[in-house]
Amino acid sequence: MTIPVDGVPLHRQAEVARELEGLGYTDLWTGEGTSTDGFTPLAVAAAVTQHVHLGIAIAPVFTRGPALLAQTAATLAATAPGRFSLGLGSSSDVIVERWNAVPFTRPLARTRDLLRFLRRALAGERIDEQFDTFAVRGFRSAIIPDPAPGLLVAALRPKMLALAGAEADGAILNWLSAPDVARIAPAVLGQAGVTPAARREIVARLMVVPTADAEAARRIGRRAIAAYLNVGVYKAFHQDLGRDALEPMWKLWAAGDRAGALAAIPDHVVDELIVHGPPEACREHLAQYVAHGVTVPVIFVLPAPGVDPLQACRDLAPR
Repeated sequence: MTIPVDGVPLHRQAEVARELEGLGYTDLWTGEGTSTDGFTPLAVAAAVTQHVHLGIAIAPVFTRGPALLAQTAATLAATAPGRFSLGLGSSSDVIVERWNAVPFTRPLARTRDLLRFLRRALAGERIDEQFDTFAVRGFRSAIIPDPAPGLLVAALRPKMLALAGAEADGAILNWLSAPDVARIAPAVLGQAGVTPAARREIVARLMVVPTADAEAARRIGRRAIAAYLNVGVYKAFHQDLGRDALEPMWKLWAAGDRAGALAAIPDHVVDELIVHGPPEACREHLAQYVAHGVTVPVIFVLPAPGVDPLQACRDLAPR
């Protein structure tokens, strides 16, 4: 489940995390966009849970300096030993450049360099090196977590997927159908890389609208699809996947016809990309992702009229 849970004040999120663990959720994951930062909610959850795994999907590779990110990851990993995974990703030019005043250049190289730096820094190595995209001089973390946290890479396209497979402990995916996973997972699971992990994780953030009102769910899903899949990297991703049914939406969106673009998204595309329906139907859809290679399906509950997000977490809990 994604935390913080929408609609619950931040000062009550500790009790929510405790309840989610009690409901049988194996993992609590955060994101980092326009809402909370990705680490504070995990620290809150770490303090009140015993077994649930904690992860961030993702920490942008540009918005924190290498040493600061290593310190933050080491602190959380030592606070919840064996229960923390760090997801890394390039994020977007909006978040990196417009909001944080950092040039958004060479995202693949920056992700690769930071992954390599963190692997060494979290093992306690002293780093004094010029990487391709940054230099670190004389840094050694005073906190060496045991075990070190898993390092995953958010990936959509071949080069980033190859990096996740060759050097990370897995990949973080989003905005794809269950059958899409079967096409993408081999690029990660099939690599013979240098990571010491026994197996690589395939984490997928999955949009869920827990309502039996299919038309309402599709309206919500269309808005989410239009907001994300008109962004260049996601458009290219779905073109690579052969999702030709979105071509009318892309053309209308580019022409400035937002209403027309929404209307042009076919029902079957919404049904492929958005998990919706009563709780049992949602569980069945989520199970399809696991059957196609996802090891950690992470629910992100999209707000829906008449749906209490916390009650939705209870209704969607593992059985």
